[in-house]
Amino acid sequence: MKLDAFIIGGGVSGLSCALVLGSAHTKIFAQNKKIALIAHQKASALQDAIFYNAYGIHAGTLGSELLITSTAHLSESYPHISQITNEKVIKIEGAYPDFLVITNKATYNTAIVVVGIGSANTFDIEGLMDYVEGHQKALPIKNRIQLKNIDHKVNEGIYVIGTLAGWRSQLAIAAGSGASVATDILTLWNEGEQTHSHDSIRKK
Repeated sequence: MKLDAFIIGGGVSGLSCALVLGSAHTKIFAQNKKIALIAHQKASALQDAIFYNAYGIHAGTLGSELLITSTAHLSESYPHISQITNEKVIKIEGAYPDFLVITNKATYNTAIVVVGIGSANTFDIEGLMDYVEGHQKALPIKNRIQLKNIDHKVNEGIYVIGTLAGWRSQLAIAAGSGASVATDILTLWNEGEQTHSHDSIRKK
């Protein structure tokens, strides 16, 4: 089965991207799109977080709790998005719209790849290493990296989100980065006509 979009990383940016893509399933151009998300590429920075300054999140919410509730939210609201666990992406091959994402257990064929696994210098996905550079908005002592990109686009069909896209480590920024790329993908699916995915009480 060929996927239309494959999201690597189940942290804030990856889940935000998946939620927006999933919410568009009733739109004609997004109907029957096949989307998958690798739930956790590695230990998430959320595991040690507690939030007091994140919009819409109750003060004192633990990051570890948010990981559980947001993953459940995706499963319950948009079950058509496949969540893959206990796999690590090791290589990406091919070119748009025919990529192979190779994990330690399986190979997936997809038209679009979204990478959102954090900015640690342990990043080692073969096929993307030529795009690695020093992080432009992190302290040099932290030795963080990002993928070279223009407005989240690394290359045709490959997008990067969150801190790996060069953004600072704030939940709201990471969430917005993932949502931004989701709307770019929806626009691509809509034959280039600008679009987004809003819910409204007026539609109910």
